[in-house]
Amino acid sequence: MRCVIARYPFELTRNGVLAAMAGVRPEPVSGDSVTIGRRRYPVMQVGEVITRQDRRDFTGGEVTRAMTHLGFTCHRRPEAAAPRAPKALTPLQAASALLGSPVPRDA
Repeated sequence: MRCVIARYPFELTRNGVLAAMAGVRPEPVSGDSVTIGRRRYPVMQVGEVITRQDRRDFTGGEVTRAMTHLGFTCHRRPEAAAPRAPKALTPLQAASALLGSPVPRDA
């Protein structure tokens, strides 16, 4: 498949990507990622390996689009854990918190 990454045309195939990523250890995933084989790689690492370009030269969206067209499973950035509901405050604690004074522990 012909695709353009960082304004350069590349002829990528599924087997070519599998061969390029063989033996490459995945970096810790903190953003968007792609599953290649049985491993999950950050999209920027995959883009760097298959294009041999610096990561600053392309975007994750370009690589994600190319990997999706080749049939790889792409994953969005992991969502942050939902904030827990605060513990219910007594009226005295709520008033103290609004006034900016320390919240009394035993009211």
